[in-house]
Amino acid sequence: MKKRFTEEQIIDILKQAQAGMKIVDLCRMHGISDVTFYTWRSKFGGMEVSDAKRLKQLEDENRKLKQMLADAMLDNKVLKDVVSKKW
Repeated sequence: MKKRFTEEQIIDILKQAQAGMKIVDLCRMHGISDVTFYTWRSKFGGMEVSDAKRLKQLEDENRKLKQMLADAMLDNKVLKDVVSKKW
């Protein structure tokens, strides 16, 4: 799934709002809903571009670690099932 806006663009839009631009005008100008704006503000508010990039890296790493854990737990369950069978 491709996102329409990069983290850099989102932070730029949020900075425009901090500079005093009306949120309604910002949303209209960028073609986003006010819900999207407030969601972005809750996630990226007060961040710099480098912070957002680091957040994305950490989210990616977290996703990979969760997948590794799920795989290991599945392997563990399969091994326990095999060992518990009486031959």
